[in-house]
Amino acid sequence: MPDVVIDELTAGAERDVSIQAVLDADWIERRELVQPEEIIAFTKFSKFLVRDGRNRGETGVPALACTVGGIAIVDDNVARRVAREHGIPVRGTLGLLVDAIRDELLTVALVSVLADDLLASQYRLPFGRGGFAGWAGDNGLL
Repeated sequence: MPDVVIDELTAGAERDVSIQAVLDADWIERRELVQPEEIIAFTKFSKFLVRDGRNRGETGVPALACTVGGIAIVDDNVARRVAREHGIPVRGTLGLLVDAIRDELLTVALVSVLADDLLASQYRLPFGRGGFAGWAGDNGLL
């Protein structure tokens, strides 16, 4: 995870203590964007994404993905579009959760509760509370 995302999450954890669980996860690797190619990529994507000092995390994700040949895991629509325009594969949170259900790592019931928790924290999803299973079914995802 790019350091700029960690910085945004750290600031968010001051307002919402549940974010700390993400920061404490032992499987997340913090990656500082310090290599010349990472800084160049961050600068390039900043021109499209950073406004009034905001969206630094959304900028760091495609910058890191393009320099390591990875997939940008990002939900912000503008960041997704910019990444795709630059040939970077993109996945969103819901796509990852659906994949985990298909791989039998998570259940529909668990992801439904998680989605409702995300909605309660003002996370934007394409459905309302209790709507994950219906949305996934309507879209042929499960």
